[in-house]
Amino acid sequence: MRLSLAARFRNRSLPRSRFTPRKHKHGLAFASLCAVMLWVAGCAYQPVSYGHHLPGFWYGLLHGFLIVFSLIGSFFTNVRIYAFPNTGHWYDFGYVLGALMFLGGSGASRR
Repeated sequence: MRLSLAARFRNRSLPRSRFTPRKHKHGLAFASLCAVMLWVAGCAYQPVSYGHHLPGFWYGLLHGFLIVFSLIGSFFTNVRIYAFPNTGHWYDFGYVLGALMFLGGSGASRR
């Protein structure tokens, strides 16, 4: 006996939604938090740096590599962990690269 298409699906229950109210609530809270963080970051202002011999990529690399020591020193003296004024994006790139080399460089070798 062959059933029609409507008869096959008549007794089946509808699939449950993947988005339960609890998950939806967490997603809304996360989206709201991201929106507030972007709004606050949009208000940030860094003045244009003028001067000669501003720190560039190599100083950024060195400062990023020494980030932990600079942080410890900043608790006891007037040491900053980030040089300002600097040359901008190249200093930032070197800083992040140096911090990654120091903080996360040996993670792959432990496997």
